[in-house]
Amino acid sequence: MAILAFFSIYPLLAEDTPYRPTPGTFADPAHATPYWGELVFVDHVNRRGTLRLHIDGYYREDRLHHFAMLPYGEIYYRGAPAELRDIPIGTNLYGQFYLPPDPETSVVPVVKNATPGRPTENHAILLEDAPSRHLRQSKTWQLKELTKDKLIATLADDPETQEFTIDASTRFWRGRESLTLADVSPDPGTPLYLCLGWHERYLYQQFHVADVFLDQAALDVASEQQRQTHIRHIRHRWLPARIDSCEHGKFGKASIVATLFGGMDESLYAAFQPGERAKMAVAEATLRTWWQNHDGMDGKIAEVTRSEGKPQVGDSGIQITFEMPLILEGFRPGMTVRIRHSSWVNAKPPLEEQVKGFDDRWPSREMFTK
Repeated sequence: MAILAFFSIYPLLAEDTPYRPTPGTFADPAHATPYWGELVFVDHVNRRGTLRLHIDGYYREDRLHHFAMLPYGEIYYRGAPAELRDIPIGTNLYGQFYLPPDPETSVVPVVKNATPGRPTENHAILLEDAPSRHLRQSKTWQLKELTKDKLIATLADDPETQEFTIDASTRFWRGRESLTLADVSPDPGTPLYLCLGWHERYLYQQFHVADVFLDQAALDVASEQQRQTHIRHIRHRWLPARIDSCEHGKFGKASIVATLFGGMDESLYAAFQPGERAKMAVAEATLRTWWQNHDGMDGKIAEVTRSEGKPQVGDSGIQITFEMPLILEGFRPGMTVRIRHSSWVNAKPPLEEQVKGFDDRWPSREMFTK
């Protein structure tokens, strides 16, 4: 079947014993297991959701795959950093997964016995939609035929043609224009970026095209819009990081070395420079904080270092030394924190995003098994 050739570029990796990351450290990318599927549920506050996985050539609708993002897990939508809240339900996502670092604190059920469509690896270090993935791989679709109800194309150098449905709901983007099918007549061979979504015959390998980017400029515009959405979100919620070490001084003073998590826009990292004022707040593995503008601690950035070479997924390669006048209980090696530059908003997050007793406002992981 032609459609299978497209997805064979995303093979599953098999290990006799799945790798379990150590809490408080970055997972080894060499041991990640890739899966892809349709996003069917999102709990954006706790950075978790559900995928209908596509395994062995078809969707597994009887075993939904509940996943959680690792604290340092990266998300991309339309070629830019994103949050789960930015991605529409029904979008096909591609990810890299591990076993839960700590099964006792997992916010999704721990799968002890893998079944088709519900593997044991359910903590993601990477999630990305098709345009983000193809942009990263320098691949595009090549248009073969476009009619009022179907789009036929090939991916990169793959000679197999793939057929997708389109209709009046399909959005066409050209430069800064939002178009309909009646407005476009692209020539065969036109390079495209496609966002694939839900089709009523998904069990039979059929996919619907939600968005068509007709040129690079169109995807660049969408990426910039998403980038700005991401920047605003992080400036209000603050950059997440992991504490590497803590040196205690006199009378409660401390010097903390922390590594900023990867997957953020470069302009956010660039704000952190030696001598700048900042604020650090304790966070949990879901990146939720308590009352960050009230219970965070102000201080000064003493040093910023960048590692040589390309850092691994989840790790920005940027390490800061943060000096504070009074250390708080949650500032310990391996713990997750959020850091605010002094020019960013100093406000508490929305009430539903605060840690105020996990089960009081949001259901526990048992909700996925009932």
